[in-house]
Amino acid sequence: MYERTMTKLGALAVTAFFLGAGSCVAGDDVENRLRAVVDAAIRPVMQKYAIPGMAVAVTLHGKQYYFNYGVISMEEGKPKVTEKTIFEIGSISKIFTATLASYAQEIGKLSLSDPASQYLPSLRGSSFDNISLLDLGTYTPGGLPLQFPGDVDSHEKMIGYYKNWQPNYAAGTMRLYSNPSIGLLGLLTAESMGEPFEDLLEKKLFPMLGLKQSYVRVPQAQMSHYAYGYSPEGVPSRMVPGVLYAEGYGVTSSSADMIRFVEANMQEVDLDEALQRAITATHTGYYKVAEMTQGLGWEFYPYPIELDRLLAGNSYPMILEPHEITRLNPPLPPQGNVLINKPGRTDGFGAYVAFVPAKSMGIVTLANKDYPLPAKVEAAHEILTALDTRTGSSARH
Repeated sequence: MYERTMTKLGALAVTAFFLGAGSCVAGDDVENRLRAVVDAAIRPVMQKYAIPGMAVAVTLHGKQYYFNYGVISMEEGKPKVTEKTIFEIGSISKIFTATLASYAQEIGKLSLSDPASQYLPSLRGSSFDNISLLDLGTYTPGGLPLQFPGDVDSHEKMIGYYKNWQPNYAAGTMRLYSNPSIGLLGLLTAESMGEPFEDLLEKKLFPMLGLKQSYVRVPQAQMSHYAYGYSPEGVPSRMVPGVLYAEGYGVTSSSADMIRFVEANMQEVDLDEALQRAITATHTGYYKVAEMTQGLGWEFYPYPIELDRLLAGNSYPMILEPHEITRLNPPLPPQGNVLINKPGRTDGFGAYVAFVPAKSMGIVTLANKDYPLPAKVEAAHEILTALDTRTGSSARH
């Protein structure tokens, strides 16, 4: 279990701060003071990048706050964004893939140390005989690219691609961020559990997490809540399914669901014990690249973290270029005093999640237009820093 920095008395002190000296305890005042912090960070970003709508959720000491801006579509008469609006979360989907794989390990369906080819007979005799599931989940199989080649547009071609693929580096030595890497982890996890990946998310993992508006396949009854995304030119768009898209970038969700998932990652939600252990295990650190430590899907940093270091870890070179890693042996157990984060995007949406377990605080930002990654990180960092500074909390070691 993570260490907690705030006792009940500490949480009351936080509330008293936001209320101001001499004020009566009133939840509306707390929210209004939080709103000032969030507005100052989010409104300039929306204006600068012409973002039609954003949903922001903050959790602070087990209490959720929602701040919604704009509309779900630029068409006239479309409703305003709420915490139930459904957004595409892009690569944050990888965290659900990692969580499902970790859960499969927890219930004895697989071991992350197993060779990838063990779970798919068609891969036996390929390079994946010497690549582990953990390598796939931490982007270190040896150079799988960011995306599949354009001609890999079916399950059969995808299997053929993996069978013929040859690594550029020894497994476990270089990090290259990759949809085909963690996508294959999701496929093999589903094979180990004997059900389609999409069903495992929508019928098992999401319900176990208590998520009520998270989907790979948005049902017709929820389409009115599904925002339209927008290209930089203002053209409306929604995700087009591709090979292993569900595993890599295909989840849609609301800010209410995502902040609950953040709280589950901070052990603040009552969950099945095996699932909670699996979630916590995704925070294990396997290697470092500069300031960033790679977990299973998640990436994290010592806290407090200066903005420039957080931006470096979330930079485009970190996404697009190979990096030599420093392996942690043994792996680093889950830590409390870290900032854990993951950005995500699709052609029409931009998202970011960050939280600090030791401070019991986290943030989710969902937008129906993609905008530069540094802007996502900077806005969230500004809000979390303000919350931490104003609460005056400090971590125990």
